[in-house]
Amino acid sequence: MTEKTFMAGFGGQGIISLGQLWVYCGMKEGKEVTFFPFYGAEKRGGVARASVIVSDHEIASPLVTAPDSAVVMNMDSLPLCEEVLKEGGTLLINSSLVKVETRRKDAKVVKIPCNELAEQIGEVKIANMVMMGALSKVTGAVKLDKLEAVLKTFFPESKHKFIPMNLKAIEAGMAAVK
Repeated sequence: MTEKTFMAGFGGQGIISLGQLWVYCGMKEGKEVTFFPFYGAEKRGGVARASVIVSDHEIASPLVTAPDSAVVMNMDSLPLCEEVLKEGGTLLINSSLVKVETRRKDAKVVKIPCNELAEQIGEVKIANMVMMGALSKVTGAVKLDKLEAVLKTFFPESKHKFIPMNLKAIEAGMAAVK
């Protein structure tokens, strides 16, 4: 199994953190991983992208030119994700912010209301964790079965109080996928 994923959104949505945590969880599950972030100098509001690979086998190149799946966290990211997604790939779309239909008729489209679910849990900033749960359920690339322990090593101790909220967000993302 090899899953190549392209993630895109605006700075401040946690795209880079999502990519980092995704591959960190994969690594803790014994998988081979790569992570390649890209973000503008503006930080919040600028373009943020991450290319990640999770595999049961050695990864020859960290470049993701035709991803199996693409995470679309905002409207501006949809055209970019549509362009790079491989034929028959999967688009995971934050339907809270992306209100138009994709032009890719060959793609499997999974819509997750990430922002709404995150707000119901208590903080819109965890919309990326909602998406991570959905990504896990849709692709099966990372199981997230040791998640609480992984979050304790991933986040600094000062952020451990947010772990229960992050776990709820990830569970909500998994539950949102039919």
